[in-house]
Amino acid sequence: MTELYKTYNPKAVEDRLYAWWTERGFFHGDSSRGGTPYCIVIPPPNVTGILHMGHALNNTLQDVLIRWRRMQGFNTVWVPGTDHAGIATQNVVERELQKEDKTRYDLGREEFVERVWEWKKKYGRTIINQLKKLGASCDWERERFTMDEGLSRAVTEVFVRLYDKGLIYRGNYIINWCPRCRTALSDEESEHRSVDGNLYYIRYPIKGGRRKDYVLVATTRPETMLGDVAVAVNPRDDRYKSIADKVVMLPILNRELRVVQDDLVDPEFGTGVLKVTPAHDPNDFEMGQRHDLASINIMDDNGFMNDESGPYKGQDRFQCRENLVEDLKEAGMLEKIEPHQHAVGHCYRCESVVEPRLSPQWFVRMKPLARPALESVNEGDIQFVPERWTKVYQEWMENIRDWCISRQIWWGHRIPVYYCDACGSEWADRGNPEKCGSCGSGETRQDEDVLDTWFSSWLWPFSVFGWPEESDDLKFYYPSNTLVTGSEIIFFWVARMVMAGIECMDDIPFRDVYIHGTVRDDAGLKMSKSLGNSIDPLTVIDKYSADALRFSLVMITATGSDVYLSDDKFEIGRNFATKLWNAARYMKMHSQETPADFDNPVLDRGNLSADDKHILAKLHETLAGCTESLERFRFNDLAHGLYDFLWHQYCDWYVEYSKPILYGDDQPRKEQVIKVMHYVFSHALRVLHPLMPFVTEELWQSMGYRSVSESIMIAPWPESRDLDELEGWGVTSHVVSYVDAKHDLIRVVRTLRADYGVVPRQDIELFIRPTNEKYARMLQKDRDSLAGLLNAREITIDRQFKPGKAMPSAVSQLGGVYMPVRGVVDTEAEIKKLAIQLEKVNSDLERTTRKLGNMDFINKAPRNVVAMHEDRKKELLEKSEKLEKLIETLSEHTQ
Repeated sequence: MTELYKTYNPKAVEDRLYAWWTERGFFHGDSSRGGTPYCIVIPPPNVTGILHMGHALNNTLQDVLIRWRRMQGFNTVWVPGTDHAGIATQNVVERELQKEDKTRYDLGREEFVERVWEWKKKYGRTIINQLKKLGASCDWERERFTMDEGLSRAVTEVFVRLYDKGLIYRGNYIINWCPRCRTALSDEESEHRSVDGNLYYIRYPIKGGRRKDYVLVATTRPETMLGDVAVAVNPRDDRYKSIADKVVMLPILNRELRVVQDDLVDPEFGTGVLKVTPAHDPNDFEMGQRHDLASINIMDDNGFMNDESGPYKGQDRFQCRENLVEDLKEAGMLEKIEPHQHAVGHCYRCESVVEPRLSPQWFVRMKPLARPALESVNEGDIQFVPERWTKVYQEWMENIRDWCISRQIWWGHRIPVYYCDACGSEWADRGNPEKCGSCGSGETRQDEDVLDTWFSSWLWPFSVFGWPEESDDLKFYYPSNTLVTGSEIIFFWVARMVMAGIECMDDIPFRDVYIHGTVRDDAGLKMSKSLGNSIDPLTVIDKYSADALRFSLVMITATGSDVYLSDDKFEIGRNFATKLWNAARYMKMHSQETPADFDNPVLDRGNLSADDKHILAKLHETLAGCTESLERFRFNDLAHGLYDFLWHQYCDWYVEYSKPILYGDDQPRKEQVIKVMHYVFSHALRVLHPLMPFVTEELWQSMGYRSVSESIMIAPWPESRDLDELEGWGVTSHVVSYVDAKHDLIRVVRTLRADYGVVPRQDIELFIRPTNEKYARMLQKDRDSLAGLLNAREITIDRQFKPGKAMPSAVSQLGGVYMPVRGVVDTEAEIKKLAIQLEKVNSDLERTTRKLGNMDFINKAPRNVVAMHEDRKKELLEKSEKLEKLIETLSEHTQ
């Protein structure tokens, strides 16, 4: 054993141990070793990313699983990597260019892309290095990037296959357009938020009619009226039967508009008349297809009005809205404006308002891919935890729409479609063709767009192992076992990976999907930089340690529930590490050498006490609970179970119990207790290791446990034993229940002392009246250890004991407990103190009772507030009764 410093210093430990683990290759998985595979592929963070609390939670949970399975003997691999994050990364580099008064167009495509690669080389490993600080045991030899050569080849291969099968097509449809990023977005990348807007009621004159002949149209986006080609009414709306064959004039531009009848129109919304703008609304586009209407695009890529907008050409869309509304007012065409709350799409990257816009884009036909992916979940091949996310997945897959995969940016996988300007041919190609395959012309060019970032991410579970090559790693590690992710990317990523896995590998990509909650502040708000409520994980690591961050996060995170976080909650983990460290130092103080058989000790059954047997039973109960918690993804149960066992059962009870023995002269008992302590501590460290890898490794090394394995990381996961298997050590259910009851007795006496003002250092006399003869014998045997734990100068155990007069007493599971206080406390002063407390309690009780008797309060206050006052009344009543009894007992006892 090596010396343990007085206090644990994580800063002196964590970087050193991580470097050693990496150097020894403990993180690396090798398919050639065989065995049973256990694989996790990391949700690749954006290359632009910086570690936040969501990352910390997500990767801690993954690391817990991989470390657990590694210790269980699985051939584990946790594949790390980063995502090229097309729009996000391009935005970062474009902002850098702005500082030089340049745009990407000043550089040109090739030079700009080279500039992004330079940025990636300089800054792209930030989050990888931060994950290492967290303790993530990823197989760094396998680190991948979604635009590295192998993954780029996989992207091209999948595109060509789907294109050739007719599952990728180019179409002119309404898409979500971000004017800031100047690119199309998928439906999932357009985040709808409720905003306070307006409903504008505009008069559309009927051609040839009088001034009062018009239809009233309500819209939230008046600027789009410049692209109107018709107005629509419901065919069953009798109010508008008379205008069915009329022509309506578009205000300001005086364009003639058809009147069409369509069931899509909701007669209850607005006026029941819908303006039809096929180029700027998805529903209008579909209506336009049904009625053979033209589409007029009125905006350019930047969200500025174009030539079709008449006098508003060159104006920003929102400036156009303001000017157009003023012009409508002046023309007498604006009837009214009403406040209106509605959902508006925002770009998930830059948060600009998204513009629905008709645009030629590339799409994946999703329904054929979705069918088998839906079946895989319906049939239980893939399990969601918590199970409620299964329905969310199913509903999205059942209503899936085609995926817009083209992006009008430069950073990303360029779409591998080529055109021949000589003969008009179009084809997808795995290479870079110099000539047209149809006519032989060299006038070929590649499509300008790049693919959606998620098009590479959906291939991640198999592309990281070299697909489309059938590598040994791919055969061995695919499908992976567990995916740990947040609910916000079920649609972006999880569902698409299932589709891609079945399409390309003919097998699902993973078996279990664990969906963890969102990290929020203690007020319930999602943590974000913009709100200023985020906590930097690296700051927490620096202040408290990586182990404290990991343990605290897991302990307060119920399965699948959101995490409510504040800085002080990390003290849980730090204090726990300190408790372990102090327990280890205490053990080293009493055993300079670790027992050679600590891992499977030879114990003298006849020389083991009930407390020794109890801690052995509790250890194995905890081991069983830890394994079950991990198998069920109940991470917080794992943390709570270990915390309760190590802090309370081991440190508070068994370590305290051991002190009279280890400071005493009975050498055989000392040896037995030391063996028990090392056996229990070494096994507990192993099951704690996935949660707190650094402090457990440091203690494993320092306590001399290397004879089992050079690192705790590769030590065998402990197998639990039931009571029958522990019978050789004399462990029985009766012994366990007795010590549990003894702990209850100790708690009862400590409460009794506190109630009657007997300070802990004051020694006392106790009388115990056991409930049966068996307990009497066991208590008699434990009398000396009880006296030490309770600071009692004398304990009398007597089944027939009856106090001569009133005496402070309480009931425990083992029997009645009596504590004379004459001469121990100043009873008169104690009675006065209790009387003051009673007066205050009764005053609070009277006030609370009066409030609950006020019917105005009962009827108007929220239910939870009334319930809180009722609970308070009950609590005060119990406290009042207890104080009265204490005063009565003290008064009688002193007579």
